[in-house]
Amino acid sequence: MTTPTTTTPTTARRPATARPLPSLPSVYRSRASVELREFFRQRESVVFTLMLPVLLLVVFGAVLSFELGNGVTFTQYFMAGIIAAGILGASMQNLAISIATERSDGTLKGLAGTPMPKSAYFVGKVVQVLAVTVAIIAVLLLIGIVFYGIELPSGTEWLTFAWVAALGAAANTLLGIALSSLAKNGRSASATVTPFALLLQFISGVFFQFSEIPTWMQTVAAVFPLKWMAQGLRSVFLPDVMAAAEPAGSWELGRIALVLGAWCVVGLFLCVATFRWQDR
Repeated sequence: MTTPTTTTPTTARRPATARPLPSLPSVYRSRASVELREFFRQRESVVFTLMLPVLLLVVFGAVLSFELGNGVTFTQYFMAGIIAAGILGASMQNLAISIATERSDGTLKGLAGTPMPKSAYFVGKVVQVLAVTVAIIAVLLLIGIVFYGIELPSGTEWLTFAWVAALGAAANTLLGIALSSLAKNGRSASATVTPFALLLQFISGVFFQFSEIPTWMQTVAAVFPLKWMAQGLRSVFLPDVMAAAEPAGSWELGRIALVLGAWCVVGLFLCVATFRWQDR
């Protein structure tokens, strides 16, 4: 009589539980943190982007301490322009150079090959621009109040200040991302972007009264967002009587909003059409 053999059931192996991917907001926060740390660790970027507007304010405020009329000093007029220039440097100029450098050294190519959503890279850059812009504005206003007696905006003027600065930063951020594709490599990025940024500052009423600039230069400046951003900021730092010195004889806040908004649309189109994750 044969004894029936009993078979021991084999225990099936359970597949290892896959680790869930991080949520999109956490990826955005992580990338933004990386961008901020990288920026503030680079002394050249901090000095050039954050401290240059401060140095210009100190130099011009000390040398050109005269009145323009109606009780307005040149420093009061210059404050609007130097804030606009600071936003330009933090957004368009800094982004165009840094993105071109990261494309040239292979950083962008490496990021494109990771599971990180590509949108997180741009969110990180936008957060960096916003943080640096706020820091520049805060430092410039503090120095202007303490050393030059700058009169701050009041009441609803702060709302105008906020939307002009925000729209201007957005337009220049998108323009900077698009301009990063013009440079052949990271080494040529600064030589490509910096002269363009300086030229815009000279013809857009940053260092001089806009009414004293030749008409054809005013026409060229009106094509780009810096002129409109500086004009919008002048409307909150200067009395209404100074609006007569503007080309249209008024602050044109409605047109400023339309132009800066249009540049946001154009800049977004240029970014989509030209952005590359690696060099040609």
